[in-house]
Amino acid sequence: MSNSIYPWQESSWQQLQQLRQRMPHAILFHGAAGIGKSDFIERFAQGLLCEAVLPSGHACGQCASCGWFTQHNHPDYRRVRPEALEDEPPADGEEGGDSESKKTAKSAKAPSKEIKIEQIRNLADFMNISTHRQGLRVVVLYPAEALNMPASNALLKTLEEPPPGTVFLLASNSLDRLLPTILSRCRKFALPMPSHAEALAWLKAQGVADADSWLREQGGAPLAAMAQAETGNRDDMDALLQLLAHPSIEGALKTAEKLQKVSLSAQVSWVQRWLYDLFSYKLAGSVRYYPRYQRELASLADKIHVSRLLAAIKSANERRATADHPLSPKLFIEDMLLDYTACCA
Repeated sequence: MSNSIYPWQESSWQQLQQLRQRMPHAILFHGAAGIGKSDFIERFAQGLLCEAVLPSGHACGQCASCGWFTQHNHPDYRRVRPEALEDEPPADGEEGGDSESKKTAKSAKAPSKEIKIEQIRNLADFMNISTHRQGLRVVVLYPAEALNMPASNALLKTLEEPPPGTVFLLASNSLDRLLPTILSRCRKFALPMPSHAEALAWLKAQGVADADSWLREQGGAPLAAMAQAETGNRDDMDALLQLLAHPSIEGALKTAEKLQKVSLSAQVSWVQRWLYDLFSYKLAGSVRYYPRYQRELASLADKIHVSRLLAAIKSANERRATADHPLSPKLFIEDMLLDYTACCA
């Protein structure tokens, strides 16, 4: 793993090093999705475990500890995240058992998007034995809002009575989705969104074509913009935006049918950004996310009443909280789009 962090994280990294003298038992890193929080905390975790850490706080990349870390088998490190994010084999010492039987079991159902209580309980043995190199023991967990309620309660008990020599590094995209009791037991550390110019320069340096449009559509989050640009596919987003630009009941039903297999949280985000642009244009004549649709936004802004627009924004925000657990994806999208269509009538 490289010691490099993203350019917009340099000042945050320097601020973070000041905590190393009196390390909190739990730090909660928070900020917008798609700005590199998970990469940032894993760099920090490697630095905490490194046996020859550099003056900058970065890991040396040469010691035995760094070797284990880059190979994902450090005995004093655990990473906890939903199955849906797991793209690497588990480290040695984590959840042993027959790997083939696990593959078969996992393939039988979709990977979970939640962090489950079993994942928190599996940390017990790890935390109750002495560290391998007489240093710190580090647990990285993200995204923290993926903790289901039993897992949240189990983690809370651990944070209330933290094992000695153990540091928890958590990352969250939205603090309002976490238990207040968990928030109160963590030192909160904000990771800011990069400026548009800084993010755009980075994307262009990575060779991303049409970087400005991708960046705007992803709300200024450079990693999210690059991920979307790599797919090179705006078809699903444009199908939804075309309906938002020209709302109709028939169109809402057809669009819901077409997009029922597309990520619901992504679709809610697209609608939220569209409504923000609509509100912004109505009040200030400016568009942030979808400049490609400025003419359509201007036309709608002339017709829609502010009170209806505010109600639509509130409704979209409420849907964001349930987007990961719908009873029926198709009905969820239909309800969202029909609600929007009624708002524009």
